Amino acid sequence: MTSVSKWIAGARPRTLPAAIAPVLVATAYAGSNWAPLRALSALLVSLALQIGVNYANDYSDGILGTDDLRIGPVRLTASGLATPKSVRTAAIISFLFAALIGLTLAAATSWWIILVGALAINAAWGYTGGSNPYGYKGLGEISVFLFFGVVATVGTYYVQTEELNLRILIISIPMGALACAILAINNLRDRAQDEIVGKKTLAVRLGDKGARRLYVALLLSAHLFALFTFEPGALLTLLAAPLTWNLARDVLSGVHGADLIPYLAKTGKLQLVFALLFALGLVI
Repeated sequence: MTSVSKWIAGARPRTLPAAIAPVLVATAYAGSNWAPLRALSALLVSLALQIGVNYANDYSDGILGTDDLRIGPVRLTASGLATPKSVRTAAIISFLFAALIGLTLAAATSWWIILVGALAINAAWGYTGGSNPYGYKGLGEISVFLFFGVVATVGTYYVQTEELNLRILIISIPMGALACAILAINNLRDRAQDEIVGKKTLAVRLGDKGARRLYVALLLSAHLFALFTFEPGALLTLLAAPLTWNLARDVLSGVHGADLIPYLAKTGKLQLVFALLFALGLVI
């Protein structure tokens, strides 16, 4: 693996739809008030935070040894492809980039953006890092829902329109549910290994059957809450229902271990397709 390709792999591209989807949908809802430069800035912040949390997770799990039995995509620290220090530096650089772009958005809108950004970075690092990582307690899905669902969607809308309303909050729920689904399928794949090393993710706490049901519930709730926006165009999201059905059917059938690896990318694909349909529906 070349120097560049290993860092691309370590950034975990299959998880990036979780960063793109909320920005896309919120920008579509902004309608004629959308601000191209601010929308691009919000996208860069979201991507940088997602990449940063991926590197931070790689570093923290690697030095704790909880990635030693990992069956998913390559981990830079655990595999020895990169030193822990360099992976930690990559995470810090990603967070700093997000913070700098965030500062420009705060200067243009509200200084409260700085507080929100600081909370997001702290949550990203604290997922598996620090002395008391909350991801090891089954709280990762809550954080993902809040920051890659509610905060990313509502925040993107706010920095472009400088206003908030109840509907953008409802719109953020499907984005949070699908972002959670990406984490849920990741944790389902690693459930047996995480249980061995004492990493009590929500999948470990719920058990195999419960983790599968959670994943399906997240997919279904995305469709449900899109309809709860009472935007006629939200009906377009039902065009993604065949993808949702296929994923739900396969996961409930008992696919496990390494066979679940492709489902991370498939869930990311569903989120992008859903977001594109949702955005189109909000525009028209």
